[in-house]
Amino acid sequence: MIARRTWMTGLLCAALARPGWAETTPSADDVRAELNAVLPQNRLIGKGRLTVWGFQVYDARLWALPGFKPDNLAAQPFGLELAYLRDFSGKDTAERSIKEMRRAATISEEQANAWITDMLRVIPDIKKGDRIMGINRPGAGAQFLVNGKASGEIRDLEFARLFFGIWLSPKTSEPKLRAALLAGAA
Repeated sequence: MIARRTWMTGLLCAALARPGWAETTPSADDVRAELNAVLPQNRLIGKGRLTVWGFQVYDARLWALPGFKPDNLAAQPFGLELAYLRDFSGKDTAERSIKEMRRAATISEEQANAWITDMLRVIPDIKKGDRIMGINRPGAGAQFLVNGKASGEIRDLEFARLFFGIWLSPKTSEPKLRAALLAGAA
């Protein structure tokens, strides 16, 4: 009886300790009605928090359709949300995004400036508590929502690939956050 109880306790601990388990258990905060209109049947794939030098920056969540595969991101619709824990200017956010996108590809100054202009059009100054969601739209580009309301699109496939790659590419500067976001992927 004691051996059986020890075995069952070990099995339970192993199940609870599985990487990504806690990050992908849905809560009421993990459902976005505005995403259901664009991605019906979406499910939470993973979530994590970005902390830099001890400062909490944002909570990230990734939603996708069943069968989502991280090795073919550009061909799949998904929603990536950042719930900010600090204030940031739109300009700083756009410039940092370009810096991170350059980890994966060479981007000319002309293209960088055009994309910064595009991002400033769809991503405002950010206040603590704001939620920015980017939705990958294969064949179209990226759609953005700010606090659940449509804020615009950037209809550029290369922009969408590199932008979402900030978090989801193997070349990301935050591999632990990427692993948490992709924890529930097929």
